[in-house]
Amino acid sequence: MNQNSPHIIALSKSDKYSFHKYNCDRFTLLKGLGVEGDVHAGETVKHRSRNAKDPTVPNLRQVHLMHSELFDELKPKGFTVSPGELGENITNKNIELLSLPTRTILEITGLRNPCNQLNKIKEGLMNAVLDKDADGNLIRKAGIMSIVIKGGEIKLGQKIEIELPKQQPFTPLLPV
Repeated sequence: MNQNSPHIIALSKSDKYSFHKYNCDRFTLLKGLGVEGDVHAGETVKHRSRNAKDPTVPNLRQVHLMHSELFDELKPKGFTVSPGELGENITNKNIELLSLPTRTILEITGLRNPCNQLNKIKEGLMNAVLDKDADGNLIRKAGIMSIVIKGGEIKLGQKIEIELPKQQPFTPLLPV
């Protein structure tokens, strides 16, 4: 595989509520549920803060994807972050995740809205994954969320193919 092509550099999951997820070599995606054995898998919302508000809301955050380039960006700011440490399930390389439209890879549902739990890893980390564009609009860099539309096994190092939705114009990502 060409190292410049989009590929998976880490897979992570946890069967218990904790911010950190543990690396593994492979896992199974379950259609309509998420990562088999992960605490956030399910048809309805599993994130504790969202579940407390309304446990019947559809789970648009079944699988969390993160671009490894964010780790490189955070390092000079004093934050050393490893795959799985920010709670992501799939850490990839060479994909501009934040610019993808909805309904791409798995089925992208939106941007991850970073929370204050990031500051438990290191104070200031939450603000470090936020930025502003030239017009002053907030940019969320903490990955994207998705749901599983087709189950199957995913392996470490696997090449990622991007199939953009046929319907245009593309819908930009919003926080979920």
